Amino acid sequence: MSEPSPRIPRRAVVIGGSIAGMLAAVAVKDHFDTIEIVEAHALPAGAEPRPGVPQAAHFHTLLSGGAEAIDELLPGTVDQLLAAGANRIPVTTDMVMYSPEGWYRRWENATHYLVTASRDLTDSVIRQQVLKHPQVSVREHTKVVSLLGDRHRIAGVRLRSADGTETELPAQLVIDASGRGTRTPRWLAELGIIGLVDERIDSGLTYASRIYQAPVPTKGWPVINLQANARGHQLKAGGIIPIENDRWHVSLIGPPGAEPTRNAEDFLPYARSLRHPVVADLLEHAEPLTEVTVTHTTANVRHRYERLKSWPESLVAVGDSVAAFNPVYGQGMAVAARGALALHNAVSAGVTDGLARRAQRAIAATVDAAWTLSVGSDIHFSSTKGKDPTAADRLLQRYVSRLSRTATGSHQVATALTDVLMLRASPASLLSPRVLLAAAVGPRRPQLGGPPLSPAERRVLEQGAASAVAE
Repeated sequence: MSEPSPRIPRRAVVIGGSIAGMLAAVAVKDHFDTIEIVEAHALPAGAEPRPGVPQAAHFHTLLSGGAEAIDELLPGTVDQLLAAGANRIPVTTDMVMYSPEGWYRRWENATHYLVTASRDLTDSVIRQQVLKHPQVSVREHTKVVSLLGDRHRIAGVRLRSADGTETELPAQLVIDASGRGTRTPRWLAELGIIGLVDERIDSGLTYASRIYQAPVPTKGWPVINLQANARGHQLKAGGIIPIENDRWHVSLIGPPGAEPTRNAEDFLPYARSLRHPVVADLLEHAEPLTEVTVTHTTANVRHRYERLKSWPESLVAVGDSVAAFNPVYGQGMAVAARGALALHNAVSAGVTDGLARRAQRAIAATVDAAWTLSVGSDIHFSSTKGKDPTAADRLLQRYVSRLSRTATGSHQVATALTDVLMLRASPASLLSPRVLLAAAVGPRRPQLGGPPLSPAERRVLEQGAASAVAE
């Protein structure tokens, strides 16, 4: 009787050491002998800036729908983040939010939460958790320059090291987590796979961000969120989120022709030009720790891989390589986490032919709600390019505006909206009979006349306002 042939070790290659890449690596770790993450830069040892992440300078929030997905993939990670200094913000209990329809109440019985921290800290904690697994490793200072294989099956990647040397790395699964700069559309075309639909909806918004030392400990401090009002042509927005080490991460957002600048002396005056002065009044009493960083990369971009007639075996794309969002909505990390969880579930169902297409369609489904929310909001800015609102879009906007106004005085509707915004429910849930009825009835309480601050928070605000008057 002949000896059975030895099993060939299976390798997965992940393109990019981003959060999406790290989570994708851990998503498949139980089904491959080795997972190699190929990263063009060096990964920092701790909570330091990671090269190639221009959005890291702007504030980030991790929605509860994404935090729960991360904890399912990497149990205990959210607790690790909180232990490292991140804040858990109950929604809307610790949110001072000015929507186009008015101030939201801080309902005490929160149904969801945000995790707020610097992007560097979030990156670091997730990276450390993933790299604890012995089968996961990183090749730094290395780029993937092409795919190996053909239009039917990908067999690995071609690498280029820092000295220009090129080598081939065979793999039974290749995962593109390279972000907005993904080359997968071009690589597919080179393989003869055509017909890919790419969508790009660009509001033209500009971000300017800066970190401040808060004048008070930030444990229990609320998120401050002043939203733009497209219908009222008040297109500036901004906010403050509490992050580790008692700091505030502040981002200001504006449209073409009224965008914030990178000049430090312009930052506070721009904050004062928002729909309400609460952000500026608070910053009067805080100490700036960094210079101002500006970005214009705020377009919503989606590659409709799931619609292609053919898709090669052994190739999957996740995170921003599939869909990247206007960061004002805070969805990117949560969508990446939910996409990685979808990949995990697909791989757990069997590493067989058809896995790649099955996984890609499952990942696309996790994008849909966030895409609907982002694009459904951005198309109503006069500066937006890529799509004009239809009559149906305008009708939907009026209904959502009605819901938002109702939510300022209705816990039921506020909960229904946050279920969707936290990616725990489909936007279609807002058309349920009970929500429709609540919207018809309208808010049950009168609108607030100003930001709903606690006495302690108001003292900080008044100190800032007093400083401004003294000057």
